[in-house]
Amino acid sequence: MARDKDADRSVRGKQGHQLGPESKDPTRAVVIVPVLTRQPRDDESSRPRLSRSADARHDEAVGLASAIDLNPVHTAVVTVADPRPATLLGSGKVAEFAEIVKERKAELVIVDHPLTPVQQRNLEKELNAKVLDRTGLILEIFGERARTKEGTLQVELAHLNYQKGRLVRSWTHLERQRGGAGFLGGPGETQIESDRRILQDKITKLKHELETVRRTRDLHRAKRKKVPFPVVAIVGYTNAGKSTLFNRLTGAGVLAEDMLFATLDPTLRRVRLPHGTPVILSDTVGFISDLPTHLVAAFRATLEEVVEADLVLHLRDISDPDTAAQAEDVERILGDLGVDAADANRVIEVWNKVDLLDEGNRERLLAESASGKAPPIAISAVTGEGIDALKALIETRLSGELEKMTVTLSPAQLGQVDWLYRNGDVVSRTDNEDGSVTLSLTATHSARQEIENRLHRRSGS
Repeated sequence: MARDKDADRSVRGKQGHQLGPESKDPTRAVVIVPVLTRQPRDDESSRPRLSRSADARHDEAVGLASAIDLNPVHTAVVTVADPRPATLLGSGKVAEFAEIVKERKAELVIVDHPLTPVQQRNLEKELNAKVLDRTGLILEIFGERARTKEGTLQVELAHLNYQKGRLVRSWTHLERQRGGAGFLGGPGETQIESDRRILQDKITKLKHELETVRRTRDLHRAKRKKVPFPVVAIVGYTNAGKSTLFNRLTGAGVLAEDMLFATLDPTLRRVRLPHGTPVILSDTVGFISDLPTHLVAAFRATLEEVVEADLVLHLRDISDPDTAAQAEDVERILGDLGVDAADANRVIEVWNKVDLLDEGNRERLLAESASGKAPPIAISAVTGEGIDALKALIETRLSGELEKMTVTLSPAQLGQVDWLYRNGDVVSRTDNEDGSVTLSLTATHSARQEIENRLHRRSGS
């Protein structure tokens, strides 16, 4: 299944945009999506992985290419029954794509599958174009998105680890250093070893810098724990709407676009929930299927915000046909981080983009969710539908159910009135003749305990 996109930038108009200060045309790219008919066994889990539709994989690959300065001029889904160790694809397909690359004047070929260094090098020779596999493409996107020092260091570390096994392919000056007669030897070997040492020195230096960043993050986390504000982390597949929800809940101006990996660096904001509970809300990097291990390792410090969170919101794009497979990918990564996605006390599943569903699908999905032990909560981060219910659920999970109470403040305690209004729902107020004030209110269980402690301390009893 091939799709020509020559002179057709409709995909970029929807999901991508020209990056950088220059106005030059985007790099012309051919996107190949190999679909292996025999999937490798997953040693990490006994259950089989949910299969993704070819169309969904194609659209995601094009979205990844469009997330940076690329123009997909030709895309194709290729069924691979017998993966070739040398090129992954069969010789006939390689020759076919070589003609397409030449005809379309493409400078880059994206292969939406992990490639070995040998496969990557051989494909570049056969196609006469630079080749990036899925891991390399995601690294390029992360390199574009990183804004903070920590994010930049993490991406650079992942990139160097990825390049270590690809020195012969990536560092063009090595081609001139090789020995002849079909074997490697002479000064080439010395040059490769030298370059490997340079890379290793850079990796060691970056690890030291990241360790400093991690210690700083730990100090900040320790300070937050002294003022015990619970942390709520938003996680989900990339483009599920995490940043849009973060902005809706906090009023922050985090970049939120219909683009894969629109945001990369984590963002923290303090939020006060409807009944006064203060929380720290964390927006994290989006997850994706087959997330490169280099990135998982490099971003460990960032992902620790999820591990340390008191509550995790697993946000799903319920309008996506592949939502179940995406949810499984997120759950696997959470499991790798030590977070049990099935723990209903710690993880809330949130179904986003319900405004994009037709009425029939909407009613069916909501009925299915209501039948579960811990039904997901349906929202639209764009329209605001369900946001109040989500806030109430977050507050209930963190601070307990709402409780009714009546308090009488003596004239000496009237300074607490404003605090009570901010941390509870005042139903009625009575100003008594002796100058005291009686308030009837509802508050969370933890807020009630705080109220009682405050009044007890103020009364001196």
